[in-house]
Amino acid sequence: MADRTESSIQIAADPGRVLDAIADFPAYPSWAGDVKKVTVLSEEGDGWADQVEFVLDAGVIKDTYVLDYDWEVAEDGTGVVSWQLVRATVLKSMNGSYTLDADDAGTRVTYRLAVDLNIPMLGMLKRKAEKVIVETALKELKKHVEA
Repeated sequence: MADRTESSIQIAADPGRVLDAIADFPAYPSWAGDVKKVTVLSEEGDGWADQVEFVLDAGVIKDTYVLDYDWEVAEDGTGVVSWQLVRATVLKSMNGSYTLDADDAGTRVTYRLAVDLNIPMLGMLKRKAEKVIVETALKELKKHVEA
């Protein structure tokens, strides 16, 4: 993920609680504004979703896409949750990750995202769109977990 957008936020909750919110895909439509439907397609018996289908309606961008997840997390919830695009219509690629680090105030969450679309878009506009996606996702996650 050489060309990506990255941002962090502090969440007043332990990493395990933050990780539980990230892993609860069926709940995303209730707190992640542009996500309209989520379906876990596969899970290998370890309790973590491996492939997840999302229906996104972000105004000008509407898509149904599947992400493949990798869970490199410790029992306390610290670690990295990463994903990559399996298939989509509008999206050409989407690679990202959440890194969860415990600290005195709770959890520091760092979100990294690289997106490419099947429609032409200037690099500057693409990075701006990624920044909005990342900032919005972190704020919505924080609000959801701290509620």
